[in-house]
Amino acid sequence: MTLDRIAPALFVLLWSTGWIAAKYASPHADPLTFLSIRFLLAAVLLGGITVFSRAMWPSTRAGWAHAVLSGVLLHGLYLGGVWWAIAQGVPSSVSGLIAALQPLLTAVAAPFIVGERLTPRQKLGVLLGFAGLAVAIAPRLLALDPAMIQTALVPLVINVFGMVSVTAGTIYQKRYLQEGDLRAIASLQYVGGFLVVAALALLIEPLRVDWTLEFFLAMGWSVLGLSLVSVMLLLYLIRRGQVSRAASLTYLVPPAVAIESWIMFGEELTVPMIVGTLIVVVGVWLTNRKTRVIA
Repeated sequence: MTLDRIAPALFVLLWSTGWIAAKYASPHADPLTFLSIRFLLAAVLLGGITVFSRAMWPSTRAGWAHAVLSGVLLHGLYLGGVWWAIAQGVPSSVSGLIAALQPLLTAVAAPFIVGERLTPRQKLGVLLGFAGLAVAIAPRLLALDPAMIQTALVPLVINVFGMVSVTAGTIYQKRYLQEGDLRAIASLQYVGGFLVVAALALLIEPLRVDWTLEFFLAMGWSVLGLSLVSVMLLLYLIRRGQVSRAASLTYLVPPAVAIESWIMFGEELTVPMIVGTLIVVVGVWLTNRKTRVIA
């Protein structure tokens, strides 16, 4: 079994655990402060791996700048925006629905920016993925208090901005970082993410960290499992496949989180969540199925 076959499923499984780690970490650190430490450790770790393995760093200033800027979009603005919004009261179901808009935005933008064209089958897959996610989350949305949504207007806008940022970062990665060692690129991307979230943390947070066992466990998994392994898989998928195919994998993350939460925390796994998951799986299969791209 090749990496091309198992990478999508492995990425979804690892990336979905980020929500579990966040649940453990949130009582023990401010969100941007936690991300600052995580990005700094990830940058140092990947930088050390790059030097130790004698991998090539970008050979031009433009290459360094592209890597750092893509990290600002993919890590700093995206994760910073999402984590801050959730900490300010945006329900995870609403945040998940916003995140699900990313593949649609990517699919719309990719033809104009990187020249990719989706086949009719892939377009159907994207729409099915969104529909399945809507079926899974709609009951939770309907149960929300309208006053809660009104008071969370600014965090909602920030959450949407984060989704737009990761979409832009994915396309930017595809256009400007098709060459170069992934270890060096990922290290510089975490530098970009760190610069953003650290500056914001200094401005708006008290930099609260409770040095508990739960904090260290969440940080360890966030750095090794998420920032190292899963992000390297994401970069690999972006480089090997279409932008829209890589982005469509995010459809599977919320259902995976629901299943993990049911196993670990006993949270209810509803019928709409199960039905929506099945629809999402079909949509992702259609979007990721290798077909001839229309010229």
